[in-house]
Amino acid sequence: MGPGDFLRDKYLPVLIVIVISLLIGFSLIIISSFVRPKRPYTLKLTPYECGVPSAGDTWNRFNIKFYIVAIVFVIFDVETVFLYPWALVYNKIGFYALLEMYLFIFVLLIGYIYALGKNIFNWERD
Repeated sequence: MGPGDFLRDKYLPVLIVIVISLLIGFSLIIISSFVRPKRPYTLKLTPYECGVPSAGDTWNRFNIKFYIVAIVFVIFDVETVFLYPWALVYNKIGFYALLEMYLFIFVLLIGYIYALGKNIFNWERD
């Protein structure tokens, strides 16, 4: 068994599935562009936003607190993604991994305390 045989034996089925998936996806898009009904008219070509015409300037800025809360949510969501597999294999990974996880949680706790200190979770402020 040569060095290239392992890659060919293990990853060739994955490559075949990717190629077939791409072919099916692109062929469905191309076929649907030929079979779909094409009846454009003025109302159909206007921008649609919940059935209500936009009033005023649509390029208003959002308050920064929405972005900050979203970033904090993503950080703690990633934390739970890392904690779940770690908890499943806790008995096998040993004490060193326990210390690493405590360090990881400590860094996230510092970020959470910083967010609380900046009053990010208070929705009443402007």
